[in-house]
Amino acid sequence: MTDLSSITSSVSSTLSRQTATVGKAANAAQTSFAHTLSQIEVAIGVKPKTGFTAGPTYEATTLSGQTKAAFNQAINATKAALHIKP
Repeated sequence: MTDLSSITSSVSSTLSRQTATVGKAANAAQTSFAHTLSQIEVAIGVKPKTGFTAGPTYEATTLSGQTKAAFNQAINATKAALHIKP
């Protein structure tokens, strides 16, 4: 007859390893999701990429700031082409 304690120990060891593996996978998924969310927030201008929260450096790193800059450049180019002075 097989010793019951060795079977119990083996099952317990297997379960603890699987639990640890699932825990590592959950932590990796959480970290990956948090990183991706942070990048999206920076891209749309919800949060700053750097320590700046206002000014040209902040605006240059956000999607809204880049859009505004492109729009302003298009207006300035049009004014220059039409010889319109401010």
